[in-house]
Amino acid sequence: MWRSLGLALALCLLPWGGTESQGQSSFCKQPPAWSIGDQSPMLNSGGSVTVVALLQIFLFCIFPKYRLEDLRVKLEKEGYLNISYVVVNHQGLPSQLKYMHLKNKVSEHIPVYQQEENQTDVWTLLNGKKDDFLVYDRCGRLVHHLGLPYSFLTFPYVEEAIKIAYCEEKCGNCSLMVFYFSQLFLLGEKRKSFKSYLNKLVLF
Repeated sequence: MWRSLGLALALCLLPWGGTESQGQSSFCKQPPAWSIGDQSPMLNSGGSVTVVALLQIFLFCIFPKYRLEDLRVKLEKEGYLNISYVVVNHQGLPSQLKYMHLKNKVSEHIPVYQQEENQTDVWTLLNGKKDDFLVYDRCGRLVHHLGLPYSFLTFPYVEEAIKIAYCEEKCGNCSLMVFYFSQLFLLGEKRKSFKSYLNKLVLF
């Protein structure tokens, strides 16, 4: 319990979620509309907590921050379901050449998007930098923007930020959050009823 309280307090003390470039104007607001080719990742993940990672392989070195798949699996095992993970590669040519290397190192379950040279830079639109993690609630509002060193996945800050976006209404009421948990409750009640029905069959 004390560990969770300490992490929550640390996140609160971070300047706008861990990156000084983030101002109050973007906190608890939806990001500027962005797309890559014909894909709009934020629209596609509407209704779920969304984690956007701005990752780039530098000189083909892989650091622990690319253990995003490990975090995804860990959270799923703990019951944090229906979370969308999105990785956006840097727009520069060197990063484009390493795109497949990055894609292979992330996860087959997490989409990695390569920006086109002639499009508006997504990193700039999101006011982000290399290795930033942006966490949005189910209504698409920015809950946390974590930059280095807080975004290293060897630290617990990204995980805690996701859990806060998942369980708390940090940015106020979100009707999609109410709908999601009501559906979980109904599903749980249906499972209980079905289990009770099976038990009766066994007794008879």
